[in-house]
Formats: sequence, C-alpha cells, structure tokens
Amino acid sequence: MKPKPPKSARRSSGKSPLPSRDKILEFIRESPTPVGKREIARAFQIKGADRIALKAILKDLRQDGHLGREPGRKLTPRGELPSVAVIQVTGIDEDGELLARPAIWEGEGQAPVIYVAPDTRSRAALAAGDRALAKLTRVGGNAYEARVIRRIAKVEKRILGVFEVAERGGLIRPTDKRTKHDLAVRREDMGGAQPGELVAAELRPGGRHRLGPREARVTERLGDVSDPRNLSLVAVYEHDIPLDFPPEALAEAERVAAAPAGKREDLRAVPLITIDGADARDFDDAVWAEADPSSPGAWHLLVAIADVSWYVRPDGPLDRAAYERGNSVYFPDRVVPMLPEVLSNGWCSLRPNEDRACMVAEMWISAEGELRKYRFGRAVMRSAARLTYEEVQAARDGHPGETAGPLLKPAIEPLYGAYESLLKARRKRGTLELDLGERQIVMAEDGSVDSIEKRTRLDSHRLIEEFMITANIAAAKRLEALHQPCMYRIHDQPDPVKIEALREVMASIGLRLARGQVIRPGALTALLEKAKGTPAAAMASGLVLRAQSQAVYSPGNIGHFGLALTHYAHFTSPIRRYADLLVHRALIAGLKLGAGALAADAGARFAAAGEHISATERRASAAERDATDRLTASFLANKIGAIVQGSVNGVTRFGLFVTLDDSGADGLIPISRLPDDFYIHDEGAHCLVGRRWGRRYSLGERLSVRLREANPLTGGIVLDLVESDGEEDGREKVNPARLPKTASSGKDLTKRPVKARRKPTAPKARGKKRKKHR
Repeated sequence: MKPKPPKSARRSSGKSPLPSRDKILEFIRESPTPVGKREIARAFQIKGADRIALKAILKDLRQDGHLGREPGRKLTPRGELPSVAVIQVTGIDEDGELLARPAIWEGEGQAPVIYVAPDTRSRAALAAGDRALAKLTRVGGNAYEARVIRRIAKVEKRILGVFEVAERGGLIRPTDKRTKHDLAVRREDMGGAQPGELVAAELRPGGRHRLGPREARVTERLGDVSDPRNLSLVAVYEHDIPLDFPPEALAEAERVAAAPAGKREDLRAVPLITIDGADARDFDDAVWAEADPSSPGAWHLLVAIADVSWYVRPDGPLDRAAYERGNSVYFPDRVVPMLPEVLSNGWCSLRPNEDRACMVAEMWISAEGELRKYRFGRAVMRSAARLTYEEVQAARDGHPGETAGPLLKPAIEPLYGAYESLLKARRKRGTLELDLGERQIVMAEDGSVDSIEKRTRLDSHRLIEEFMITANIAAAKRLEALHQPCMYRIHDQPDPVKIEALREVMASIGLRLARGQVIRPGALTALLEKAKGTPAAAMASGLVLRAQSQAVYSPGNIGHFGLALTHYAHFTSPIRRYADLLVHRALIAGLKLGAGALAADAGARFAAAGEHISATERRASAAERDATDRLTASFLANKIGAIVQGSVNGVTRFGLFVTLDDSGADGLIPISRLPDDFYIHDEGAHCLVGRRWGRRYSLGERLSVRLREANPLTGGIVLDLVESDGEEDGREKVNPARLPKTASSGKDLTKRPVKARRKPTAPKARGKKRKKHR
C-alpha cells in the first residue's frame, strides 16, 4: 500500500509551493512503512527541478537532527525507531509480555517501549539482557512491536543441534530456532555423527565453508534426537549450564576424606532423621524435636545440615567450580549438581547409620512458635533413618510402615508437635500463601514421559519447610549479632502500580483489597481466600503472582515480604546453593569454629556474589522450565487434535497463554487463531476485547482448546480455541468504547488494536463489501 500524505499537504494538479518542513515530517512520521526521497516526491507530486529543492530540504532536516537514516536510503524522524534495529530485552510485564528497549537510543526523553512478539517455534525465550535483531512496527504512542529476526548470540563455545549429512560433509541444524543458519561440518570433523543425532559442537576459529556457513566441529554425540532422555540436554546447552567439572575440581573432590570428630559436638545418640522425596539421592538436612520441659507447650529443635564448608574451602578448585554454577539444576530426568557426586551423594549426604560432619542449629520455640533463643555449632551425627514425605505422613495418619513405625513416638510425633506451634507463628505473621498447582513429570524406564501428575503437598512437606525457615531466620539474626557479612534472601514489596491495578480488577468482580500505605502479605492471602472456589480464583492467583517482586540474594537486608520476615537467609542447603555455603562460612568465622571460615576480606565481594548467584538461580529456573516444556510437549505430541480444558494464564497483544488442566502445560493461542476481529488489549483489565463483535478473553478464564502443535525439540505448544456452536457462544460481550484506561499509564487502550486474521465467525453486513484493515 502506497503511503499517502496528509490531506492538507496534497498538491493540486497546478503549480504550487513545495510542502513545508513540518508537512514532510508529518508525512514521514505517519507513514506505516519507511520512506525515502522517491516516496515523498511521488506522494506530494514533486517533479522536475523541484526534486532538487526537496533533496535540499531533506538534507537540512537531517543536519538539524530532525531525521535519521535507515538502510536503503530510507528516512525516519529523529527520536523514532527504524524498521529494523537491535533491541535488548529488559524483562516482562505483569501480563507476561516480553519487554525490550533499543540497544542504542539517541533520542530525547525516555526510550520507546518495545513489546516482543513470542516465537511459537521455540520456548527457549529471550531473557533479560539478551540482544536481538528485530523488525519493528509502531503500535501507537511511544510503543513498538518487535518480531525477532535473529538473536545476537554471545560468543558460544558450544552449540547443540541435529546432525544431517550434506554433499560435502555434514550440517548441524541448531536447536535454538532463533539461529537462522545451519553450520557446515567437514568430513574430518564429523566425529562419527549419524543423521538425526543430537550433537554438541564447537565453532572452528574463523572458519567458513566455501559457500558461506560457519564451520563447526562435532565434539560430542548425545544420541538420537527422538530419544526424550536427550531433551533436558538441550536446555543445559541452550542456557550454558556447566555440565562437566574441571579436572582439578574432580581431583580435589576425590582426595576428600571423612572430617575428623575433633572438638565437634557428638550428636550420634540423637535420633535425627532425614525426610526427602522418594527419588532424592542427596540428604543434606536432618531434624529432631522434643518438648521443652522449661515451658509448657514449648519445643526444643535441632536442624543438622551437612558441613559442606569443611570439604569445600574458599578459593580452591571445588569452590571456584561451585561458585560458577551457583546452584544445582534439577530436571525431571537428571540433576546437574553444584558439587561433584562424591560429595553431594557421598561425604555431604546424611546417609542413615553413617557418621557425618554437620553444622547444627539448636533452637527453642514457644508454644506459639516464636523463636526464643538459638545457637550454632559444628557436630558429628548419625542419621537414624532416611524417610520419605509419604512414609512420615502415613505414620502420622495411623499407617506406619516398617521403617517409620519404630520412630513414630520418639521422633515423628514430636516433630509434628513442634510443627503445629511453628504454624501458629506463621499464621500470626500473615504470610503470602499461593497455591500454584505444581505438576510432576513421572519418567518411564526407557526415558519417556510416563505421566504428568499434580504434585501432592502433604503436612510432612510443610513440616520440613517450617523447620528450615526457622533455622534460616536464626542464621540471619545470628550473623547480624556477630557483625559478620550475611548473604540475605530478600523479597521486596510488590510494585504499587501493579497492586493498584490488581485492586481495580478485583473490585470489578466484587472482591475488595483494602487500601493502605503498605500492602501486607496477609491481605493478599485473604483476597485469595475470598476468591477460592469462585470463577475468579485462577485470575486472582495469577494477578497476585504477577505483582510480586523477584526474591534475590543480597548483603543488604530489606526483609522477606512473602514470608513476612525481617531477617532471612538460606542456611539449609549448602550442597545445592552457594548462598548457603557463604552463610555457613560466615557463621564459622564469627563463632571461631575452625577451618573453612569466610576470609576476612570476603564481605567486600558479597554484593557481586549476590548478583552472580541470583543470576545463576534465574538461569537454572529458566532451564528447568524449558526442559519441563520439552518433556511435556513430547508427552502431548501423540495427542494432537485432542480437545482439553484450560485456564488463561497470560493475555498479551499476540494472543492468549493457556495452562492445560491435565498436564499443566502452557500453550499459546496466537491472536491469528481467534475469531476474526480487531482485538483491543486492555492491560489494566488483563483481557482482549474484539472491537467489532465484542468478544472478551480474560485472565483466569476457562476455555476449551484443541491441541494443534506440540514440538518436543523446542517445547512449543500451539492451541486452537474451541467455540460453542452458533453465533452466540455465551461469552460476555463488551462495548469497547467503554473500556477503562489502564491504571498505570492512563493511555487509551482502544488505540492499540490487534488484528486476528481468520475467516469470520459472524455474518457479513448485507450489501457491503467487508473492508480489510491492516
């Protein structure tokens, strides 16, 4: 479609002056596509010698800073973005939309907001900090839509892809679908790879195939791409998670021997027990409780944690490897540990009936669960039993098994007694309680997905959680009292703008969130309780979750909003979290407990360490999600065409994200698959509304969908909306003109329509040809 000038600027057939500078700028600004001198001359009917004058005007506009250049001699108003540009991802908004900014911004004022369209071919989404080359389209105001052309990758040492035979050797098709080009492999670099195999490769330095593609060398054959056991490997490589330990770290781990008892406290006679999942292989915490005779209803607790700091000394090869990883990464079919297996499953695992070195938190709580006093020390212990959550809960419910039965009276019942007191304190604090409905992928022996089940949450799970939280509180408070550096686990207050939007949406459906200067987690939990059992329950949970800040590690303490705590640090899992190891070392230094203490100058590096391990935690979470998505897609791949139920968990300009009931999978209904209409994205109300027919799709809404695509290699799931028969589908119809302005910006959202291109589901107007909008 040819761009047209503003009506006031159009020239008559007769001789008239050249358009003014303002008219030219208005035309360039309003053009839906980039324009150059030729398009301007054609639009304003400028011919002959007037073209020279036009060229001079455009030159003056560029020199004055009003215009910038695009590739192909196209022009763009200064302060506006070109049609193709490099963008940098900044994060996601409350609706789950990916946000970005220009990688280079030379305009005045705030840089435009860029909404990144999702790539349905891959779930390995861009993350904060990633850069990409993208095609940009202005969508109104100071906002743009970006469609990624290709990711601008970091310098990769390794690449994952599917190997195929080519005429002059082989090709590797990268699993990251944003990598648009295949890699050429010479015959001598194929490493025996067979067609259809998943391979790891490295780029040849500066090497290029004669026909153009970069060249790579196969370094590892990972197996058939159709084998679901390889799907989690894709996530490992895509997120650059270290898989192999350096030889020097492995050598140090192999030299490890049992820690001497020395001056350690002897707890081997105390019936400490470990309680973990049935498939757990590392047991890094053990618990014990007894009634405190000094106060009726009070309890005396022990939480023993593997003494990792004895084996992993500061700045050694093991320590450097653990710091690089930051944490263990847990996939449904494998674990990428923070420490080598000889430690994580050996000397640092509290196996039953074996002596193990530990750090112990000894605590005394009141009948109301308040932490009265505490102390920390080094000890040697011997676990009385390795129990599962299910075994402990069954024993508590009157069905003790062979292992748990003898421990019911001396160990399990006191634990539940202390737990009930801790639960009182939790309720009194008013914590944020989110039921996220987690799913568990059950793997078959052949590595395929056997089933996807809802993860059951028992009181035994909550018991261990409360014991660990109490020990973590005590550790943070003790370090503060010792004036030692502490790596706090902090969770900031929710964004007030998001809370206000939540309040308005909840008010529209009859649920009130009290106003106040500071929002309390208990108030959000009360809101969720009111919504429980109503059609708005899923929407309320989604909005409350989106309003939350992200918990991070920091040496600066601001408290933990979700747990309603003033002091909190991670102490209980040094096998799998580097933050906990730092806390152990700080306690050892402050209490003068011997070797493995924090170095005197380590506190100066805590801020950088906090940022690093927060980033590795986010990396692990993203990799775990991607692997779960891929395995879920492999489970659903043979169910294409099935009609299933789900709830909308995200509303974006590009479509609806739906969580399926049975599998917990997240799939996308692209906006192009919605009934034909212009859809208005109401950010404040978290919904899409059809401008013409008034259909409304809202966060938390229940939908019937048909499974259209499930790609195990990328984890992408695409859905189709299944509507009821007839023109009226029972859906609420809305007058778009009455849509509210968003609470956060006050922008008129009717100016951000999105077109769904599909055959109409409503009748055409009689006697009129249906008009296409673009």
